[in-house]
Amino acid sequence: MSQTQNILYLSRADIETLDFRMVDIITAVEEAFKEKGAGRVEMPPKPGIHPPHDAFIHAMPAYLPGLSAAGIKWVSGYPENFRQGLPYISGLIILNDPNTGLPISVMDAAWITAKRTGAATALAAKYLARPDSKILGIIGCGVQGRSNLEALNAVMKLEEVRVYDISSENLRRYADEMTAEFGLAIKPVNNPREAVENSDIIVTAGPILKHPRPTIEKSWAKAGVFACPVDFDSYWKPEAMFMMDKFYADDIPQLEYYRSTGYFQNIPDVYAELGEVVAGRKAGRESANERIMSMNLGVAIEDIALAVQIYKEAKRTGKGKELPL
Repeated sequence: MSQTQNILYLSRADIETLDFRMVDIITAVEEAFKEKGAGRVEMPPKPGIHPPHDAFIHAMPAYLPGLSAAGIKWVSGYPENFRQGLPYISGLIILNDPNTGLPISVMDAAWITAKRTGAATALAAKYLARPDSKILGIIGCGVQGRSNLEALNAVMKLEEVRVYDISSENLRRYADEMTAEFGLAIKPVNNPREAVENSDIIVTAGPILKHPRPTIEKSWAKAGVFACPVDFDSYWKPEAMFMMDKFYADDIPQLEYYRSTGYFQNIPDVYAELGEVVAGRKAGRESANERIMSMNLGVAIEDIALAVQIYKEAKRTGKGKELPL
């Protein structure tokens, strides 16, 4: 007689009660990229479907043998959801036992996506930003504007954050809440240029657009800047990207796949993948004046590496609900 198999279901509330610290999330993401840089992961470019209005639903599988982790994230992004009071990003992660292939857990992906994206930015900044970076410019005060600030504040000694959003209401709320949470000098600004000019680190975190209308000019970013667009090339004009001394990506095959579907029609050549830098196989920042951009597309190894840690902690603490398979 076959043994009954269960899966552990973890809601967003279950995950949040585990109280993972951002520094631990960054560590998990760093380990995933180290494995990738050493060539020890399997992660095909994420296929997807693309309903109208710049929406997407993507499948993101990954296998990390060194972490005993295998699984897939099924994630959607709908920029118009805010009109219905719904989140832009939603999804689920399924973890499998790497030895048997059996599913062992299903969990909410929204919290994981938010946190690991900020963690990937912070990881890139650790290797590619100037260590003395103090001024952060953020465009977009949504979920990613918040998680990127949280993560960067964990690895850099920030003193001032200049923020811009197309919604003045979102901007005010962000400034109030982030000031209270982190005790930083949060400075709302009137336009994207004020957020970019003289900032040491720049994060753009708007919606991802297949046919963007970029704003950022090449003259805005100072020498020594580190930029991380989590909204692809939606805010950066091509000439602003081409003036970078080094252009990195989290995954070149994924970047090329996006190009084949119509994204990224005019971007610089990739100097190296982030994982190659983390693994010590390619150079990161080599001078204080280098302008550097890391185009982090968001990759499945981040999700699965963090999801495995969440699963283990949930099992240890008795969180979630066991369901028959």
